[in-house]
Amino acid sequence: MRNLINYYSQFDEWGRLDREPIEFQVNWFYIKKYLPKIGEIIDIGAGPGKYSIELAKEGYDVTLVDLTPKLVEQAKKKAEELAINDKLKDFLVADARELNMVASDQFNASLMLGPMYHLQDEGDRVKAIKELNRVTKKGGIIFVAFMPRIRHIFTSLLSPEKWKPNDSMDAINDFSKTGCFNHLDEGRFTGAYYFNIDEMKPFMEENGFETLELLGSNVGAILHEDSWDYWKDKGEEEKIIQFIMEHATDPYILGVSSHLLYIGRKK
Repeated sequence: MRNLINYYSQFDEWGRLDREPIEFQVNWFYIKKYLPKIGEIIDIGAGPGKYSIELAKEGYDVTLVDLTPKLVEQAKKKAEELAINDKLKDFLVADARELNMVASDQFNASLMLGPMYHLQDEGDRVKAIKELNRVTKKGGIIFVAFMPRIRHIFTSLLSPEKWKPNDSMDAINDFSKTGCFNHLDEGRFTGAYYFNIDEMKPFMEENGFETLELLGSNVGAILHEDSWDYWKDKGEEEKIIQFIMEHATDPYILGVSSHLLYIGRKK
């Protein structure tokens, strides 16, 4: 996990969500749709607190958890700047697999929008999801982000030089079987795990959740910068975003999205 902490300590995750706003906008639209009207929420793998802060603004009592100390400090500072630290009840540096400092059955809703990207061992993925289950109240709503394997295969085929070792078909074939990706270039996104889409719902259901939705958070990533420039110049960017939101749950486009959002309920 040391490489992961080092990566996120130097990576601008808040800026990434600003640069790729559709992922946040789509997720936030569906999170608000399913959230209880009031209650306590835990944000596991919260990074610098983009979602936690929005939840606090909406009046929820939020506990923020992340593995990277620097990101937790950034979240604290953001909360202080916005004068909402009274709604952010706790800032915890912790591993999603071991949330011993958090009581069981405490939260009305729980977010885990990052840890599943980086747990390459199946046992570790199960540990994290079991902890998510433990801290969530019965009937509570959970939101979990995944990365689809097929999308990364095609991303590698499109830009092999950017995704070494996936710059050969032997490596891509190996990746298609394991879902594990370790970038050869220093400082790049690494230590990653990508799910097969048809494994996501069974994985969550086997670990105590009822499926409500599985949706594409960032189908818009398929559009290149010049495509966005064209639609912006026409003044139709917002119409595209609305279209993507409305079609995010279409199962036929899940493999196009770079990130997926699973929404479930604790049984």
